Amino acid sequence: MNAATILRDELLAELDLGIRSMEGLLKKVEEKDWSYQPAENMRSLRELAQHIASIPEVDLNLWQEKDQETIQQLESKYEKLESSEELIEAMNRGLQLYKNYMLSLSADDFLTKKTKPFYLEKGETQAHWLVEEVSHLFHHRGQFFNYLKQLGYDINMFDLYV
Repeated sequence: MNAATILRDELLAELDLGIRSMEGLLKKVEEKDWSYQPAENMRSLRELAQHIASIPEVDLNLWQEKDQETIQQLESKYEKLESSEELIEAMNRGLQLYKNYMLSLSADDFLTKKTKPFYLEKGETQAHWLVEEVSHLFHHRGQFFNYLKQLGYDINMFDLYV
C-alpha cells in the first residue's frame, strides 16, 4: 500500500466518523427545537442540519465541476428534508457516492488530478478536496454540537467520537 492510499483511507475514515457522530446528534433532536436559531444572521437548527446532510453529495458535485444550476438543484433537494431520519438517510447516500468516487481514483489521480468548482479561479487536487471535505463537515458538526449545547441537550465530547 502506498502513502497516497494510506492518506486517502485515513481521511475517509475520519469522514466516516464525522458522519456517524452527526447521525447520533441528529437522532437526539426533539421536534420542538428544529426552529432554534442562535442569532438572526445564523441558520436555524434545521437549516444547519440540511446543510450538513448535503455536504458529501454537494461537495462531490463541486469537485466534479458541475455547474452552478446543478449545485443549486442539489441543495434545494436537501432543503426539503424535514426529519432526522430523512437527513441521515440522505447524508449516508451522499457519503457513499463521495467514497465511491474517491476510492475509484488511482493514487496518481488522487494526488495530481485537479478540478475546479465553478466559483474558483484555479483548481485543486483530489487530495486537497478530500481534506477540504473533512474540514467542512467537522466545522459544521461543531456548530451543530454547540446549538444543541445552547438548547440544553445532555451531550459531551464522547458524542463526537462514536
